[in-house]
Amino acid sequence: MKTKLFFTISFLFFTVLIFAQNTISGKVVDPKGKPVAGANIYIDGTYDGATSSETGEFSFETTETGNKFLVISFLLFETYKQEIDVTNYKNQTVKLTENINNLDAVIITAGTMESGEKSRVSVLKPLDIVTTAGSAGNIVAALQTLPGTQTVGEDGRLFVRGGEASETQTFVDGIRVAQPYGATTNNLPTRSRFSPFLFSGIAFSTGGYSAEYGEALSSVLLLNTQDEEDHDKTDIGLMTVGLSLGNTQKFKKSSLSVNMAYINLAPYQAVIPQNVDWNNPYQSLGGETVYRYNFTNGIFKLYASFDSEKFDLNQKNVNFENPIRTDMNNNNFYLNSSYKGSFGTGWQITSGVSYGYSKNKLKYDITGIDSQENAAQLKLKLSKKFSNFFKLSFGSDYFITKYDENVADNISLNVTNGYDSNIFAAYTEGDLLFSKKLALKVGLRYSNNSLLNENNIVPRASLGYKASKNSQFSFAYGDYSQTPVVDYIKFSKYHQFESEKARHYIFNYTFTRIGQTLRAEAYYKDYSNLVQYDTRDIQYNSVFNNNGSGYAKGFDLFWRDSNLYKNLEYWISYSYIDSERQYKNFPNMATPSFIANHNLSVVAKYFITDWKSQASLTNSFSSGRPYNDPNQTQFMNGKTKSYNSLSFSWAYLLTTQKILYFSVSNVLGTQNIFGYDYAKTPDASGVYQRQAVVPTADRFFFIGFFWTISQNKNENQLKNL
Repeated sequence: MKTKLFFTISFLFFTVLIFAQNTISGKVVDPKGKPVAGANIYIDGTYDGATSSETGEFSFETTETGNKFLVISFLLFETYKQEIDVTNYKNQTVKLTENINNLDAVIITAGTMESGEKSRVSVLKPLDIVTTAGSAGNIVAALQTLPGTQTVGEDGRLFVRGGEASETQTFVDGIRVAQPYGATTNNLPTRSRFSPFLFSGIAFSTGGYSAEYGEALSSVLLLNTQDEEDHDKTDIGLMTVGLSLGNTQKFKKSSLSVNMAYINLAPYQAVIPQNVDWNNPYQSLGGETVYRYNFTNGIFKLYASFDSEKFDLNQKNVNFENPIRTDMNNNNFYLNSSYKGSFGTGWQITSGVSYGYSKNKLKYDITGIDSQENAAQLKLKLSKKFSNFFKLSFGSDYFITKYDENVADNISLNVTNGYDSNIFAAYTEGDLLFSKKLALKVGLRYSNNSLLNENNIVPRASLGYKASKNSQFSFAYGDYSQTPVVDYIKFSKYHQFESEKARHYIFNYTFTRIGQTLRAEAYYKDYSNLVQYDTRDIQYNSVFNNNGSGYAKGFDLFWRDSNLYKNLEYWISYSYIDSERQYKNFPNMATPSFIANHNLSVVAKYFITDWKSQASLTNSFSSGRPYNDPNQTQFMNGKTKSYNSLSFSWAYLLTTQKILYFSVSNVLGTQNIFGYDYAKTPDASGVYQRQAVVPTADRFFFIGFFWTISQNKNENQLKNL
């Protein structure tokens, strides 16, 4: 009896030990010893954590044992990361170090929204890009929850403040990406080619951007790759849409990462009904590699990626009795190498080269359209901070683009189009800090376009004034020019084109305090030199001119808060836009079909520490978009019903290195309509028939299992989701 009692007590004792929770506690202070409220404290690789109180104190429980990394982050300070003994870490005081990029001085924020560890005004963190419900790991989809963007579901690219998607340029480490999106066809949305977890920071400029960047009328998307990996690891992903595999090797001064992914939607679409008649659903095989080498005074990066995509579908066309078969094959390669470092007495150098190759083989009914593009950029930039009050930057770019297209139907049609373009650009820019409250940035960019036989000189200027500790005002002005898109410029052997132009005026107010950010921005854009043509569809014998014009004006609001409720973080974005253009074949000034006057996004993320889970909800709303009904006398008189989509995602940490992830878009199954395609000719009763442009599916479901294998048992793929 005594023996049984002994074993029973022993069993209960060890059970308590096994399931006992360790308490982590302490206090967070600034360099002057004052408490820091709202700091984020957690055990790396887990959901165990807390937020510091008004007195800087924190306390939370964890089932983790042994040595783990404690992470403490707050916007104004360097992120603190220290290995601790979980069992004995109690009542410790942590003094944060002031972030040199977040000194209490004015910064110019007009038109720019940044995310990343080095951002001075952070509105989206890197984790947000990939855990936002409805984004499906797509950078562009996550950015569409920010103000100033338009959700154009039948396209999938980034539309900003009344601008076409082609008016936004993407840059990786400051170097342009000529083909940033995957293969697509009429009313079939595409997505960004890049994996979100590759990047440590993202700067999304909705206008008024630096003289360093050109060939973009509306905005630039700047993606900055990670400087260094911490350790060796292997990542495995099993998904309802495919497989992924990655490996990273860390060396003394360098690191190498290789990732592969195979996507095949056939099994998924065999189970989930689609609004598309697929012959062969979308398939892709892609990979990327990143090599980094750290020199004494700089870092060299080499990034290369490839992907091969194909799909085959039948699309209804209101002009034909039978569906039109569309068969697409695309191969893409991108290479980017860059060096950033210092030399001499405080000089900084940024240099790089990129090369992009894209080959499309499109079979549209009996017509074959084969095209290929070779694009490259060479970049050199020098900068120096001469004092705490003045910094000078200057540099040059050289863009090379060669595009060839062949259109043939194997009967009578065999046409070749294309162009060769060389653009040289040089720029200079100065940053003047008059005081901690007043700053000015002025720049000038010159470009010479050999294809258009023209020179452009465009000024840029922005001003920032710090009104108080937590708020500031900014103003930005700039002129911008861009070569017409390939749909026009490929006919340059028949017609002489000019650069399209835009002028930006932006006024910004930003308010930030612990756990909260408010941005309000008003803008006006004036378009000129837009391309016009005189036919229903673009063709080689269309009569083109650059007499088009337009405007876009409106305001954006952004509010982010993590103080309302413990473990809850949310943001609200609202945009109003009034925009009209007379371009393309528009007979008069009108609002283009991709513009909705009102756009609202609400994103909420809740961390359930007891369940080691993160739940996310995203609701996107847009007012109706205009369309042209040829049965009406007034041009662009129609209006679609409002767009609404509620999406949900759930990430569950099975173990520290194993994650189960689930998401579904458009939970409510809202029947959204993006617009209407009308027949080119009326029927016997004189009516132009139409068909609705709808999403490819009412909902999209995703389930994935992600496993990380590494010596660091805290490492996982949570940031990749």
